[in-house]
Order: sequence, then C-alpha cells, then structure tokens
Amino acid sequence: MLDARFVRDHAEEVRAALSARGAAWDVDAFLALDVARRTLIGEVEALQARRNEASKAIGALMKEGRRDEAEATKEQVRGINDEIGSLEARMADADAQTREMLLTIPNIPDASVPQGTDESENVEVRRWGAPPVFDFEPKAHWDLGPELGVIDFERGVKLAKSRFVVLGRDGARLTRALISLMLDTHGERGYREWWVPALANVDTLTATGQLPKFEDDLFKTGEGLYLIPTAEVQLTNLHRDEVLEASDLPLDYTAYTPCFREEAGSAGRDTRGMIRVHQFDKVELVKFATPETSMDALEAMVADAEHILQLLGLAYRTVVLCTGDMGFAAAKTYDIEVWLPSYNDFKEISSCSNCTDFQARRAGIKYRSPGEFKGSRLVHTLNGSGLAVGRTLVAIIENYQRADGSVEVPEVLRPYLGGQTEIVAD
Repeated sequence: MLDARFVRDHAEEVRAALSARGAAWDVDAFLALDVARRTLIGEVEALQARRNEASKAIGALMKEGRRDEAEATKEQVRGINDEIGSLEARMADADAQTREMLLTIPNIPDASVPQGTDESENVEVRRWGAPPVFDFEPKAHWDLGPELGVIDFERGVKLAKSRFVVLGRDGARLTRALISLMLDTHGERGYREWWVPALANVDTLTATGQLPKFEDDLFKTGEGLYLIPTAEVQLTNLHRDEVLEASDLPLDYTAYTPCFREEAGSAGRDTRGMIRVHQFDKVELVKFATPETSMDALEAMVADAEHILQLLGLAYRTVVLCTGDMGFAAAKTYDIEVWLPSYNDFKEISSCSNCTDFQARRAGIKYRSPGEFKGSRLVHTLNGSGLAVGRTLVAIIENYQRADGSVEVPEVLRPYLGGQTEIVAD
C-alpha cells in the first residue's frame, strides 16, 4: 500500500508510474476524496476547539452564579457534540474509502526497472548452462511422465478436477527429494526454516496484497479462510504489527508449502501438463531488510534461487521484468526461467521481488535503530521462489531423459533417493 501523503504530494509521479504499469487507478478521484477527508478533519478540529472553549466558559459562569447563561452554553456544547458526531461519521466513511482505494493501487516501480508493456519487453540479464542436445526426438513431460508412472493426470482429474495431478512412485519420491535439497541448501546459506499453515485469514492476505484485489484467484473455505497461493503470505506475516531491531536485519526465511490458485493462469495458456495447475509445491524465500540494503538483498535472493538450478545442472536465464509485467506488490522483479525441451524455450521457475515498504505498510512491520534515528521506520520485504517444485520436476524429466525412455537422476539428488541413479518404467 502506498502512503496517502505520498500520493497527494507526488500525484504526477504516481500517474506516470501507473501509466508505465498499464494500471487503471483514478488518481483524481483519490485526490478529491483526500481533500474532502482533510476538510472534514479541519471542521472537526475547529468544532472541538469551540467545545473546549465553551466547556471552560461553563465553569466560569457557574462560579459567577450566572446559571442561565451556563445552561445556555451547555446546550451549545450539546449541539456542537451532535455536529462533531455527524462529521466524525462522515470522516470515518471517508477514511474507509481512502483505505479501500489505497488497497487497490499497485506499487511504484523502482527507477532501475525497464519500461515496457508486457513480457516481450523484459530484459535478459544473464544465462547459465547450455540446453541439452538430443540425438533422438525428446518427449514432453506430459507424455514421458505417464509412461514412466511418475505423473498421472487422469487420476488427478478423477480425484479432484482438471489441472490437478497425482505423482506416483518415483515422481513422489523425486518431489520429496527436491524439497529436501532446496530447504537444506537454503538453510546452509543462512535461511531460517519455518513450517506454516496452508490456510490464511483475511488480515494475512490483505497484508501481502492478495486481498482485496485478487480474491477471485483464491480458494476460500466456508469459515472465511483461504488456501494460500504461496508461503510468502505466511512468512511475511510472521512479523505483522511488530517492530524489529535493525541489528537483526536482514532476516532470511524459507518454508515449503503446498500452494493453491483458483485461477492458474490464462485460459488456453500452458494448460497442458504440470506448468499451470491449481495445486503445486513450492519452497519460498522471504527477506526483511532495511531500505538501504533491500536491493542488494534482492540480488542475493536471486543468486540463492539460481544456485539450486546450478546444483541440478539445469540451463536457465534470468530476466528483469519491465514495468508492464510486474506483480501488484513488486517494485522490482527478476524471473528465473529454466529450459524446457517441450517448449523449446525457457519457462519461469522462480520469481524474486523487492516489495520495498508496500507490504510492510499494510502489515505494520517496522524496525528501530536507536543510534541512527528516533522512533521506527517501515522495513522492506522481499520474496522469491526457491524453487517451484513441480516445474523443477518437469525440467528434470525433460532435460535428463534418455533415448530408451528412462531419466537420469541428477547427481545432487541421489543421496536423497538412496543412491538411485535413474528412473525407469515399471
């Protein structure tokens, strides 16, 4: 959430940022509402001052024995109280409308973010590894997976509905191995591991920006809870309404969770296979940093996510998203895209973002540094996939496949699989 004063004092900057993001948000309506709200505040304060003066006068009049005048002044105070009550009700309504508007405005892109309208204008910053060269016609995971008995799409539909999958035998074991590898590796690089609920309440999802704007993307229970779309939601909210110590920052957190998304991508886009599904597994990374260090923290987070792909020997590229392709809460985002032979292209496997103080303002997450400044300031929050487990499984199946239909197990995963070196059909 942006600060109301910032929007008021930097209206043209906000307009330009919204235009760059291709976001529709009525700046003029907000400014008019803000004027009306501040006018009401002024009127209430003026009436309160009049009431205070009248209240003092009542005491003086009573001491002087001027009871009739005192009673008349009391009547004036009652009238002023009525006026204040009416204005305060209008002010509360204006405050609610102001907050409602601020909850729907996206974050301001960082100055380093390239201008652009969509993903075609994202900027590649580096590549690692080389896509495999096959001397046979490689198969897509949606064909090879079922043949090996590791992915079962039909049973996923039978148990739930389309865009759910069942992982069998080595598919399940490989998924568990990937989760362990990711958590162990991030732990070795300084991340503290958490285990968090898969359900979140309204306050939690509002703090990270999923609500109210993206409610249609979420699965909701009858009790008003939501299945989380990412562990970012829970990890960020661990410190909601808390004041952290600057000496403890940055805080680096990680967690594995299942993730759930009602709207798993655009209709007709990547709906075959496991690329876009309603339930998927992910190891998440979250950082809390000071404003001065958050961009360096973002670069470090990207490196941590890339490190997993390097351990697995999977070719990837890293791109910085343009203004028109960034997520709602992000001020800057890097996507890491792994090579998938089935697409003959790179596909996103991690997205790492610096949300600056956008989420922290919603969540009330601050930090203090007594030797540096008085009071407290908002922290910067960052989040990223480290990695999307299902897409990593897909990348391994496709990139490590052999001509005989088997799949080689990457060396780094073999200790997690009891030394198993390949996946073969039953």
